[in-house]
Amino acid sequence: MHVKNQTSVTQFLLLGFKDLQSLKIPVFFLFLGICIMTLTGNLLIIVLVSTSHKLHSPMYFFLSHLSLCDILITANIVPNMLLGILEEGATISFNGCITQFYMLAVSVTTECFLLTVMSYDRYLAICHPLRYTTFMEIRLQSHLVFWSWFLGLTIALCIATQICMLQFCGPNVIDHLFCDFAPLLQLSCTDTSLLKLEDVVFTVPITIFSFIFIIVTYVRIFFTILRIPSTSGRQKTFSTCSSHLTVVSLFYGTLITIYQVPSRGHSVNFNKVLSLLYIVVTPLFNPIIYCLRSQDIRAAFRKLVSKKTREG
Repeated sequence: MHVKNQTSVTQFLLLGFKDLQSLKIPVFFLFLGICIMTLTGNLLIIVLVSTSHKLHSPMYFFLSHLSLCDILITANIVPNMLLGILEEGATISFNGCITQFYMLAVSVTTECFLLTVMSYDRYLAICHPLRYTTFMEIRLQSHLVFWSWFLGLTIALCIATQICMLQFCGPNVIDHLFCDFAPLLQLSCTDTSLLKLEDVVFTVPITIFSFIFIIVTYVRIFFTILRIPSTSGRQKTFSTCSSHLTVVSLFYGTLITIYQVPSRGHSVNFNKVLSLLYIVVTPLFNPIIYCLRSQDIRAAFRKLVSKKTREG
């Protein structure tokens, strides 16, 4: 993403977690380990879904794209954050900062849409099982994924373009882990009220309306599950959506707390910790939650390992 920089600021300084002192090496290796596990876990899901015929279903198709979002978030943010931990601050160019924000916005926005799509998939599978295959055919799956990515790319581009048009006269110090929306606007020396309004117009429908849609679908799902006569039947049906519900609770809970609840009274470090939840923790937990709860994924993994062992 190329930006014509007409401001006096050519680079930003990301403070990250400053004053770690003797803890910076343990913290560095902690986040490095989390980064490696996150990338490995999400890549594994994509490989398993692509190679295992048993995982060629709508739920796992959407899950593979969710894993791709998590990979983009981790690869976009964590490497520079690790450098900032070691050097107690990391510099990033103006273009690099805008690109980092854009890629993060694309990933988070697309993930919101994908989680909404996955809730609709679970609703159809549980509430309309006889018509599920007819409804959720490959064409609809492709359209839902395409529009999730397309809307994520487009909405993020609109906001990033507006940020590029702002003037940054100095200072250039961002007391945060990455180039996020609010810290960037605080450094601008031009009026940002219109951009803040535009951000609300975009983010409220994405987060709030999507979350409400998910809640409504799960209310319908729970009522359907309660009508199942046997306890084992209810447990088996609920297990098909429990992983998604756990991921939704973690992702949306953090996102709404950070971006929809006013940050007045919150310390800078508190906001950094909250940001870590959806930048580091959620991308790590997604593959763990699905791998632990999905017998199909565990079976596909064992089959892949067995095949590689025989080939070796």
